[in-house]
Amino acid sequence: MSAQHSYQAIRSRNSGAPARGRRPARTVILGMGNPILSDDAVGIVLASALKPQFEDIPGVDVVEECCVGGLNLLDAIEGYDRLIALDSIKTIGGVPGAWYAFDATALRETMNLRNVHDANFATALALGRHLGMHLPEDRRCHVVAVEIADNTTFSESLSPALEAALPRIVADVRTHILMTLAA
Repeated sequence: MSAQHSYQAIRSRNSGAPARGRRPARTVILGMGNPILSDDAVGIVLASALKPQFEDIPGVDVVEECCVGGLNLLDAIEGYDRLIALDSIKTIGGVPGAWYAFDATALRETMNLRNVHDANFATALALGRHLGMHLPEDRRCHVVAVEIADNTTFSESLSPALEAALPRIVADVRTHILMTLAA
């Protein structure tokens, strides 16, 4: 299915009148990271690059820069039915530019919570739901994590390795998001 055809299918599905008593599904695409920590900004860079391609799809909001985590993240996703978080990841032996997609069912809650800054994503979701917040179900919280080289250098530029891979990453993630929205 071509990207244009995928967009049309998503637009048709989301633009119809909601079923009786139901509101249309809402999706938020969040660019996560720190804009001044080199590769940690890759989620923000991706969201900025992809926003023009998704901002006109009904029911889809793109937040280019979300620099919060833990419990503060709940404010950014409350009221949405689906989340697509674009973020960085640094694993042992990882290749910068590789990317992984998973949903929140793959996450574990925080074992020892000493303060709100210790709350990870899974713990924040569980607490928010316990408090009655309207949050996406775990299976509808999608994470696209891009492998990075450097998240310790103060810089507003990506590392050369990640910068070189960026056009491919943008294209791949765009296709992945279209497939996620169509599902």
